[in-house]
Amino acid sequence: MPRELEKFEKVQRSIITTYRKRIWNPFLIALKKYKLVNSGDKIAVCISGGKDSMLMALLLMELHKYSEVPFELIYLVMDPGYNEENRKKIEGNAKLLHIPITVFETDIFSVAEKTEKSPCYLCAKMRRGHLYKKAQQLGCNKIALGHHFNDVIETTVMGMFYGSQLQAMPPKLHSKNYEGMELIRPLYCIREDSIIAWQHFNELEFIRCACRFTENTEAGTADSKRQEIKLLIKELKKVNPNIEKSIFNSIHSVCLDTMVGYKSNGEEHSFLDNYDSGIITR
Repeated sequence: MPRELEKFEKVQRSIITTYRKRIWNPFLIALKKYKLVNSGDKIAVCISGGKDSMLMALLLMELHKYSEVPFELIYLVMDPGYNEENRKKIEGNAKLLHIPITVFETDIFSVAEKTEKSPCYLCAKMRRGHLYKKAQQLGCNKIALGHHFNDVIETTVMGMFYGSQLQAMPPKLHSKNYEGMELIRPLYCIREDSIIAWQHFNELEFIRCACRFTENTEAGTADSKRQEIKLLIKELKKVNPNIEKSIFNSIHSVCLDTMVGYKSNGEEHSFLDNYDSGIITR
């Protein structure tokens, strides 16, 4: 009689069985399409404790077991000043799922609280910097973050509505301040509703938001522009069920010939630069 699988084994197996089509396959598509993992990579899998980063860790762990491409993984947890409950939840889930985490502490929340302007921006910038620095110290050449398909399209729409720019979230990018380091987003093609379904299927409970500025608010009621865009897209889906796919595909098919202006490497360009040469015609 076969032995009963342990909890972590059931969770891991569900990724390549029950959620193969919705999670595992899109994960592999992103890796191949955007060339996210290469031979000899040493990747710091950055775990915040939420559903996205925990799933990302399990996906990369599964890939590491069977991949013919040799690469290394370090499961990195940065504590920016979590309360005791959240810290215990992260460590407990890592133990439950057999994820061998490396934890390091910072005072990011305390520093961000003292700023009068844009604490969220400062916090995000500092978090990214600390992750790059620690990963580099550990000999890594890449950090992996848990941004998914919906993060990509919401960021694109937010940039248009509130940033007055057409700006997407690329699947990978080089670090400006940490030479030789790259950021990759392995969940790039995985939809958030699939991640939520996987979490509920396995009866897992992750931290929702560890930020000191929002941890005392009801989930989903915080005054967030991202939440506003999320709800807007949800309403648009009622009229056009393919709206999310359309937004996602649009950032892969930008026609610069029709743009009045654009930026590249921090330099602004105008359609007038080449207009008199007759390049832009119809």
